[in-house]
Amino acid sequence: SAAPPPNILYILLDDFGWADAGWHRPPNYTEVLTPNMEALIHEGIELDRHYAFKYCSPTRSAIQSGRNPVHVNVLNILDSTYNPKDPVSGFAEMPRNMTGIAEHLLHAGYETHMYGKWHAGMATPQHTPLGRGYQQSLVYLQGSCDYWTSHAGKCLTWGKRVGVVDLWENDRPAFGQNNTPTCSQEQQTGCTYLDELFASRVFKAIDSHNPAKPFFIFWAPHIVHIPYQLPEDALKPFAFIDDTGRRFYHAMVYWVDQKIGVAAQKLKDRGLWDNTLVIVHADNGGPIWTGNAGNNFPLKGGKRSNWEGGIRVNAFVSGGLLPKEVRGSKQEGCVFAWDWYATIAALAGVDPTDHRAALAGLPPVDSRNMWPLLSGRVTHSPRTELVIGDTALTDPHVNSATRVGGIIQGRYKLLVGKLSMAGWTGPKFPNVTSDWNPTKTWQTCGTDIKSGCLFDIFDDPTEHHNLASEKPELFSSMLARVQ
Repeated sequence: SAAPPPNILYILLDDFGWADAGWHRPPNYTEVLTPNMEALIHEGIELDRHYAFKYCSPTRSAIQSGRNPVHVNVLNILDSTYNPKDPVSGFAEMPRNMTGIAEHLLHAGYETHMYGKWHAGMATPQHTPLGRGYQQSLVYLQGSCDYWTSHAGKCLTWGKRVGVVDLWENDRPAFGQNNTPTCSQEQQTGCTYLDELFASRVFKAIDSHNPAKPFFIFWAPHIVHIPYQLPEDALKPFAFIDDTGRRFYHAMVYWVDQKIGVAAQKLKDRGLWDNTLVIVHADNGGPIWTGNAGNNFPLKGGKRSNWEGGIRVNAFVSGGLLPKEVRGSKQEGCVFAWDWYATIAALAGVDPTDHRAALAGLPPVDSRNMWPLLSGRVTHSPRTELVIGDTALTDPHVNSATRVGGIIQGRYKLLVGKLSMAGWTGPKFPNVTSDWNPTKTWQTCGTDIKSGCLFDIFDDPTEHHNLASEKPELFSSMLARVQ
């Protein structure tokens, strides 16, 4: 008989920098602790060339819709932004008439769950997780909120500015599940940490799951996005780190690593592991500008930039569904964040075609099924080219036109436009002896060989050696593709 459809646990970590993963550090490195994720990699596959967009919402819109961000959303603007002349695509994030991956899985008989950060649209009920096919959800809808109060900005109410609680359950505000406004990093007594709330929902979904039906759990922790907040007991073991931001950041990474370990163990204890695929990756590179504490060493740049440090992200897959022959391996083939849409659909036995979007005149799904590569049936990724999305304006938080900011073809990468974060952090960053602000370090990649930016990211993954003038024909052909 045919094998039953697999369970899928999809974990999307926020602002998780390349150098903030233990498997990208020397053995016994004391600051970065990710033992549970490293154990899962040992049982699974490290995805060494996994790409996403350079910041939050476009990656999340791409994952849910199965499209390159240039075909769904490249903006990180306020969720309230809209174009009244366009009732189909005139809202922030994922257009209303695109079909989400969870909607496909519902048709395949899956139980669907979404817990954590959504940031893929909230303008109408169709934009919410419930509208996108998640039967059970507890989320914050916007890009960030306070870990203790769930506040995301303020509104003027009866003459006072009061905090807006961003916590949403299924089809309504999650009344009573948020802490009181008195909770804070300084006052934690009787308060529940936001990511603890999300993790507990994931654990409950696993514990109460009916094995007769497959599940799809999309878990998107707030960690490691600002504001840097954490239960005091979890912060204490990292007191030896002198820089406050770096101390919080690494402690938060370890906290979520432990929770991932709990989820994996629960799957094993319930006998679900052998038919489960676990997908873990970051939504973008670590943020390295002042006030943040990510680190992408030795890669160039970080979040908000199209350098490798902004778009090449930590990623791996694990779970008993993976054939024994591929476990413990490193996959060098390219995988893109939006490829999980077609991959998951194939595993579930459903057609990923988006007929509703076609009727609305929207771009089709351009996700690729990566299961043949991950399962070892083929040795080369079907992905040989990445069109790198960008905005016409350099400010990611204002309305702007979509443009192509570069392209990767095989081992070569070409970038165009004005790029921030044009530099490299050290192994320990941020630190108390450095005041470098990467947002003030810009590089313009032009359209001629003198000012152009071309790199061999296989031999030069840190993007130090510009090849534009050495390979003028290659530069011209790749530039033509971008234009």
